Amino acid sequence: MERNLNYVVFEEDGAFIARCLDVEVATEGDSREEAVSNLQEALELFFEDHRVSLETLPPRTYQFGEVAVHA
Repeated sequence: MERNLNYVVFEEDGAFIARCLDVEVATEGDSREEAVSNLQEALELFFEDHRVSLETLPPRTYQFGEVAVHA
């Protein structure tokens, strides 16, 4: 089974972090491409070894925005 999962990539401390939004898996790399490639591999391993399967993972819809925080 194949399913598209959502992720976000951001830069932190000189590395690129790729974080899946559908399950708690994140990776890093020296470039965006490397971080995403690492994420794909980590997700495949996650679903091999985890009780959650792609078939039972509920679909999610995301809305992105910003909020101002005053501290």
